[in-house]
Amino acid sequence: MKKTIVTLLLLMIIWSCTKDDFCTQSPVTPNLILRFYDDINRGDLKSTSGLYVWAENKDTIFINQATDSLVIPLNTASNQTIYNLSEGNVVNQFTINYTIRNEFVSRSCGFKSIYENVTFSSSSTWITDFTPTTLTSIENQNSAHVQIFH
Repeated sequence: MKKTIVTLLLLMIIWSCTKDDFCTQSPVTPNLILRFYDDINRGDLKSTSGLYVWAENKDTIFINQATDSLVIPLNTASNQTIYNLSEGNVVNQFTINYTIRNEFVSRSCGFKSIYENVTFSSSSTWITDFTPTTLTSIENQNSAHVQIFH
């Protein structure tokens, strides 16, 4: 009788244990991806020379020597992010406005942020143009969101 009770208790303990929850879906709050293009030949990528990027009111500086694309995070605690992009001595202020929708992914993954009604504006110093000026949403980071011409 004791063996049966012990066996039953052991089986109950084993069956009551649940598998650990691991986030396997890779939910990522997307970053904003900028691609730099030649202003004259708009189909050609154009690297920046000595690009410095920093968020307004932040200490962090992204330093890129020469690049044709830039991946930058947006502020999930605000509806606006302002970046300063400096190429040489000329600083361009790039402003991104948006609304945030938090999307529940799963219990183990939690939430990810989706940026909706996204608008862009620029002080247009060394950046001569950019496209698009608005986006319906930024849900992933599979491709560039904004083309910047300089």
